[in-house]
Amino acid sequence: MVTMTDVRSTAANTQNDNVIAGKVHEFVTRPSVLRVSGAASAVGMRMTVLAGGRSLCQDQEVSAANRFPILPDDLVTEGGAAPGDRIVVSTRNTTVGAITCSVKVDVIPVR
Repeated sequence: MVTMTDVRSTAANTQNDNVIAGKVHEFVTRPSVLRVSGAASAVGMRMTVLAGGRSLCQDQEVSAANRFPILPDDLVTEGGAAPGDRIVVSTRNTTVGAITCSVKVDVIPVR
């Protein structure tokens, strides 16, 4: 299993297009299950997850637990990915103030 994490602040009414861009395991190398969790410092953070251009979730509310995400409490989505698929996790702040969001992506090989 591979784990990728990110913690970053998102300015008011803006979006981070891919919080795991540039990470070594951004592209899936084996058939895998993706498990994406997130927690924000306040309400109003939303998340979209794509795997190989397929939507696993779109604009879903993220937990406002104000801590690093834990499972199963902060699970946002889970789905499959094929070799070569690019994982894209974008976060969007819908409020008038900056919000910090912690994201954890687990890539679990299935064979």
